[in-house]
This record gives sequence, structure tokens and C-alpha cells, in this order.
Amino acid sequence: MQFRSILVRATNWVGDAVMSVPALQALREQFPEARISILARPWVADLYDREPFCDELIAYGAPRGWRGIRAKVIAASKLRERDFDCAILFQNAFEAAVLASLARIPVRIGYSRDARAWLLTHPIPMPKPGETPPHQRFYYLELLKRARLIDSYPVDTPIRLAAAGAAAQAGRNLFRQAGFSGPVLGVSPGAAYGGAKRWLPERFAEAAALLARERRAAIAIFGSNPEAPIGEAVREALETAGLPCLNFAGKTSLRDFIDMAAACDLFLTNDSGPMHIASASGVPTVAVFGATDERATGPTGAHSAVVRVPVECSPCLLRECPIDHRCMTGVSASRVSEAALSLVGIENWTHEARSSR
Repeated sequence: MQFRSILVRATNWVGDAVMSVPALQALREQFPEARISILARPWVADLYDREPFCDELIAYGAPRGWRGIRAKVIAASKLRERDFDCAILFQNAFEAAVLASLARIPVRIGYSRDARAWLLTHPIPMPKPGETPPHQRFYYLELLKRARLIDSYPVDTPIRLAAAGAAAQAGRNLFRQAGFSGPVLGVSPGAAYGGAKRWLPERFAEAAALLARERRAAIAIFGSNPEAPIGEAVREALETAGLPCLNFAGKTSLRDFIDMAAACDLFLTNDSGPMHIASASGVPTVAVFGATDERATGPTGAHSAVVRVPVECSPCLLRECPIDHRCMTGVSASRVSEAALSLVGIENWTHEARSSR
């Protein structure tokens, strides 16, 4: 198949959006002359607009569910005017297939799920357990392969954002404006899915303090607006310890966060969207895992490390722990800081070295 104009319906979660990047890069490689437009929700759109695979970013703001019917019909009408010849649906929802069908895009490719197969011209069977490598990035690559848009994909290539270098330069400028001039340790103590994924805020503060003192680094705390109180608890603990720290949770756009995360010298995090962005930006990233499975959603590449304790109930994939949260309470701050220092190398973690990335 050859296409001149491709519409990709992006996923709605930041972490999933990052994990779909290898598939988008493969799509660009396979169709170098095609115009690739990304239809994305506003809260994930900034991830795409500097990437070489994205020729155009289309913000999709229709409300979810039945109350957004009119807005969806209007959006489909506008897409119909664009004369796309192929739609690739990374989002799994029924709505994504309805939108592409109403837009009268002649080739509509997506996984056959959510009762939407009849709306797709190419309904692709879902991979069965064991048919693909476990990491979620292969879910999107496999869609392209099963649709015969690509022949194969590598299984050992980590996720990387091509625009990370430019983002890091912009992020260093933002840090300078905030008063940071040396190495910066990024900390993201929240997680959108639920409390079961969150390591204890006081342990984040303890691990960050150990690392910041070792390397004379400032500490930048990140998160969404609902996670701002968690970030503030970490900031207060670090301020009490006499360490330079700012809480940016709830105060940055996604674009600014991407820039600032890329400019960090090291990043401590839970399994979260910020984890995926930091890791994909080439930043040494240490992630604490408990309720979720790092084989499926962990950071990728040799510069990333996962810390977890083996307990019989993990990974449970629950939003909230019904017992004592032992998968997280069992992870010590010293273990996380040791993993971080081992990852970056005590002699190599300097602002000058990172600024050349």
C-alpha cells in the first residue's frame, strides 16, 4: 500500500503516547514522502509537534461520550475536507473508528476491539499473549506489521525522542530563568493511574537529598495539577533539609515539562508519563515499580533502571492497594539512590557533561 496523506489517531495518555513513538518513526521511515498528520488530545499534543514523523498536529477537543456527539460530527466533517487516504488508529476506542468512518477515510486500520471491527476496512486481530515482546511499544509496532505497512521491527531498540536535544537546550534556559545554574535532579513523585503506583513521598525526598548532596545539584519536582500537593510535601521535606528545590507540579505545560525533563541530569520517578518522557529524552532515569510490570511499561535503554522488591502480590495492576502497600514500603531510599549513582557513574554526573547531550 502507498499513501500520500495519513491520519494517525494518537493515544490519550502521555505514557502510551511515548510508547507509540517507535511505531510513528517506523511509519515515517516506510512512507518518507507521505504527509503524516497526528490527531491528538490537547494534553498529549505537545509530545509530537517537534518530532520528524509529524508533518501536522491536529488538536482534538471533542468532549468524551455522548455529550460530545455534535463536536465529533463537526470534527469528522473537517477531517473529511482534508481528503486523507489512510487512518491508523493507535487509540483503541470505538469512538476513534466512528470518527474515521464519518470522515470517509477510505483505508481505516486499527485493532479489532471495542466492537468496532465493522467500522474498519482493515480490522487487525489483537496479538495473543506471547506473540509479541511484552513491552507496550511493540503493541503499536505490531499493528503496523499486521497491517502490512512494515515488514518487521527491531526488538532491542529503546524509545528515543528525536527532538530531545532541542528540548534540553530549551529546558536549560527555563531552569536558568528559575534560578538553577548547575546540575538538576528531576523528581516526579506522582502517578495518574492511582495510589498503588506511588512510592512514598518522604522516600523520594530522602533519596533526592542523598543524590543532591553527593552532586551539589538542585532539585526540580514535577507533576500534574492534582499531584501538586504530593510535590509540595517533597519540596517541604527537602527545604527543611536545606537543599535548593522548586516545585513545578501543576505549573508547567506539557511542552515546558518535556524541555525541563530533557535538561535534567538525572530523574527519579514512579511508573508514569514523566518517566517515559525522561527516559525517551535520554536522561538517566530511575523508576520505582510495584503494582505495575516493568516488562510491559518500564523505561527502555541502558540509561534506565527499575527498582522494585519481590513480593508475592506484585504486579497486581490495581489502582489502590487493598492491603499494606508492601511493594512500595519495601523500597528504601538508599537503594534508589544507589541505583541512580550506579546508573550515571559518580564521576560522570556533571552539568558540563550533560549539557553536551
